[in-house]
Amino acid sequence: MKTDGIRAAVLVGAGFEDAELTEPVAALKQAGADVTLVGISGKDKKGVTGKRGTVVTVDRTVDEVDPADFDLLVIPGGKGPARLRADERILDFTRAIDAAGKPVAAICHGPQVLASAGLLEGRTVTSFFTVAREVKKAGGNYVNRPVVVDGNLITSRQPSDIPKFIAAIFDSVGIRAGEKASRAVG
Repeated sequence: MKTDGIRAAVLVGAGFEDAELTEPVAALKQAGADVTLVGISGKDKKGVTGKRGTVVTVDRTVDEVDPADFDLLVIPGGKGPARLRADERILDFTRAIDAAGKPVAAICHGPQVLASAGLLEGRTVTSFFTVAREVKKAGGNYVNRPVVVDGNLITSRQPSDIPKFIAAIFDSVGIRAGEKASRAVG
């Protein structure tokens, strides 16, 4: 991995909401970030299909990555989070990035992973409206807004919120519009 650029992990589960994965990934790559698509198993390297037919191949499985190697975690929505949250390794990976205070960005159904990881207690978040009850049950304060930032957590509701979601992600890692992604190396 590059040592001077922003390193982003993107969790990929079958049935992901296509635009919620492809648009943030494209924006991060365009800004110069090093993006790694992370799946559950080796078969994900042969292709994972989104809700609307987009097929992506993951770069690595969760067993092949170290949370310490990333500056940011992105969790797209759709049906993927229901599959991702059933895997304790995904939850541990998510918890480790959160515990390090690094940005964790989840959109649509993505906060289901955060709920299953036990990361919503006392946090203000948003999600797709059908996930609101689950957010509240996990101790989160649900609000219906396009994007919500609570500390290192960034959450959004749906595909129409993607531009604001990407802007919040960029802000969290210090990328300004039109600028290449980099971070200070100490």
